[in-house]
Amino acid sequence: MTRLIVATGDSLAVVEERGAAWNVRLSLLGSGTQCLAVDPNDPHTIYAGARGEGIWKSSDGGVRWSNLSTPLGQPDVFALAISPVDGAVYAGCEPSMLFRSEDGGASWDELEAMRAVPSAPHWSFPPRPYTSHVRCIAPSPHDADLLLVGIEQGALLRTTDGGQSWEDHRPGALPDVHALLWHPITAGRAYEAGGFGGAAWSHDDGATWQRVEDGTTLNYTWGLAVAPEDPDLWFISDSPGPQQAHASSNAEARILRWRGDGPGEALSGGLPDPLDSLPYALLATSDALYAGLGDGRIFVSADRGDAWRLLQLSGDTLPGVRAMCCTV
Repeated sequence: MTRLIVATGDSLAVVEERGAAWNVRLSLLGSGTQCLAVDPNDPHTIYAGARGEGIWKSSDGGVRWSNLSTPLGQPDVFALAISPVDGAVYAGCEPSMLFRSEDGGASWDELEAMRAVPSAPHWSFPPRPYTSHVRCIAPSPHDADLLLVGIEQGALLRTTDGGQSWEDHRPGALPDVHALLWHPITAGRAYEAGGFGGAAWSHDDGATWQRVEDGTTLNYTWGLAVAPEDPDLWFISDSPGPQQAHASSNAEARILRWRGDGPGEALSGGLPDPLDSLPYALLATSDALYAGLGDGRIFVSADRGDAWRLLQLSGDTLPGVRAMCCTV
């Protein structure tokens, strides 16, 4: 039975497959949940980051939650990640600060050197230009000391020594970083979705980046997924700009697929054309590709994007999708 964990922007949802339907169960109502991380070694352990309420943790698959705001000391959490190598938990905040916990969130240490890179004084998030935040964190699946961090808006940063020192914005990468991923098996491969300028990928552990084209024009990209069986097969969601992307019903969005260096192809096969709500979350598992939209719809493809169907949801109403993980 497939089980999706969804951050809705307001709450946390557990979406479980039950025959032809998928049951939705909401918790953390009104929490402002923005991001998620599931322990790769224990799918019952889930962390949820929220704007205004810090970090929540569940050890029973999302039934009961405890708040970790006091040990963290920061209320606005926009990014979470867990290292597949050593189990360290990372939290990214607004203003842009990065923390690491080695005891499951009981205590946290700030990786202060990140805020000392030369570009830091220029980081600025357009809706709140006086600040910025860590939008995404990507610990390497092969090296516990290698970490990529995306600042919205300002830089794609890299450390090779566990955060003691940092390389400033990487050549070729997009400075308005919305999503970062490593390929789980193929060493060296990393992927980025960003603001204006589109998408990029790296073949050298994130040291340098190459921007890609879709065959026409990439605009404002957000969702990102890579096929775990193929480092050359990856997906991204795109919209003409932030006004459309974050609008309630006029996103003019599409999902694009790359095989190798491109060109990319826009996917249809059952998807609305264009999508009127942005796919904030793309998720590739071993046997399916999921697209979670801002309005709460979830589409799934069993053939890596050729054909799609809309999940039939029951139970609680899913108000939106901002982030999505799978525990199966």
